[in-house]
Amino acid sequence: MPWLAQLTDAQRAPVTPPPTVLHAFRAAAAAHPDRAALAYFDGRLSYRETDALSDSVAGHLAARGLGRGDRVAVMLQNSPHFVLALLGAWKAGATVVPLNPMYKSAEVAHVLDDSGATALVCADRTWHAYLRETAAASPVRIVLTACERELQTRDDPRVLGFEPAPVPADEADDLLTVARAGHPAPEDRTPGTDDIALISYTSGTSGTPKGAMNLHRGIVHNAERQRTGHPVPPGGTYFALAPLFHITGMVCELGACFANAGTLALAYRFDAGVVLDAFLEHRPAYTVGPSTAFMALAAHPGVTRDHFASFLVISSGGAPVPPALVERFRAGFGPYIRNGYGLTECTAPCAAVPPEKDAPVDPASGTLSVGVPGPDTLVRILDEEGREVPFGTQGEIAVRGPQVVPGYWRLPEATAQTFPDGELRTGDIGFMDPEGWLYVVDRKKDMINASGFKVWPREVEDVLYTHPAVREAAVVGVPDAYRGESVKAYVSLRPGAAAGPAELSAYCEERLAAYKYPREVEILAELPKTTSGKILRRELRSRK
Repeated sequence: MPWLAQLTDAQRAPVTPPPTVLHAFRAAAAAHPDRAALAYFDGRLSYRETDALSDSVAGHLAARGLGRGDRVAVMLQNSPHFVLALLGAWKAGATVVPLNPMYKSAEVAHVLDDSGATALVCADRTWHAYLRETAAASPVRIVLTACERELQTRDDPRVLGFEPAPVPADEADDLLTVARAGHPAPEDRTPGTDDIALISYTSGTSGTPKGAMNLHRGIVHNAERQRTGHPVPPGGTYFALAPLFHITGMVCELGACFANAGTLALAYRFDAGVVLDAFLEHRPAYTVGPSTAFMALAAHPGVTRDHFASFLVISSGGAPVPPALVERFRAGFGPYIRNGYGLTECTAPCAAVPPEKDAPVDPASGTLSVGVPGPDTLVRILDEEGREVPFGTQGEIAVRGPQVVPGYWRLPEATAQTFPDGELRTGDIGFMDPEGWLYVVDRKKDMINASGFKVWPREVEDVLYTHPAVREAAVVGVPDAYRGESVKAYVSLRPGAAAGPAELSAYCEERLAAYKYPREVEILAELPKTTSGKILRRELRSRK
């Protein structure tokens, strides 16, 4: 494994993580009960308070009939409420199903039905807006709602300018009321290292979102590797730039923070000005986010070098980082953005740029390396027959290690295809140089990566096909200087029908999460096809 030479002795050393992140949190609460576990604008929750509040959530869920291994869907932004729901569910012995708050009704319905979630924690506004009706047709029978303006007093209008839900929900209990009720956590429910911590839905390599089963051992292993591999002192502050519902935020921010008995700083959702203010207030040592977030921060009119003066490590993942951005950011603000690579199926990072090094740039393609694998991780580059290829040769990236998930929830065939003999076939095309640096150059499938979020073209096409004027539809990713990629749709119309690009884009926006709907729609008389009638996305992708 040539990449081991790129790591320090400390980074190569074996790690012995606790059984779960919950064990790490409880150890931090016992050792540092008065230290701030969560910072939310001007609000603070100590480890003692966070432990007690999440105990009560767990006790409530258990009293309502939630059993070990049951699924709890959590659909919240980066707020203390998310953390209380997560810890409470784990303390009740449950599996958490994180949901993107941008999901619309049909997207939520699929996840609730497929996961069999019997409990749901969501924002009160979202419950009243549409989740009440969505949950009524699902297995959900326990509901907790939260007003995410609570636990702070700033009510920053840039991100917290909404009003609480006007009326309480008869079908739901209030999360904070439950948390403050003083229920004891149920006994003998603490999860084990091989239990399922999360079912994380990802489109992966097929059009229907699949639930990757992230085990507790995979999450805590990667969290511990983050703790030992980064120069963040014990008790340091981690800023949650990546959303906690995403595997990157869950592992590299929340998991690593609790493993390090640190303070997790939260700011609801991304707004460049709000984030920059939070950097000055909380003085974090670490954060991770997509390249688009750093582009937005660098472009903010009020940004200065002082905003980034406290950082010891800044990482980027989820979307490619242009080499020019890395250099412009370092020249302008000081920190070097450290690239990384991972997937939901390998519980976030499987390769990263070590803190002591700069990532090389491939001279032939101009591609910035995503780093080197960890000491416990084996990365191979395979040809179409599954054979390893020489250094410098492109092929499919395959990953084996303790962070790789055992498969997809209730999908044995998809599991067998994607994880032959326990090895993850990523569907990404890349190569490795003789020094062990990994480069990602393309995707094997048609997945679109918009601002770090994965979009499967068929999901967007299916929505377009419900429009009465659409005859044919094909969706591709196109280069986008801000998002990395954005979604573009090519459409042909039914004879005699009329619809403009703006109308079709708005139609999708109403039915899909914000990162999924096509920013561009081009109407063609005919879409290119094979002789068998299959639409040729590759020809559309190459159109100028």
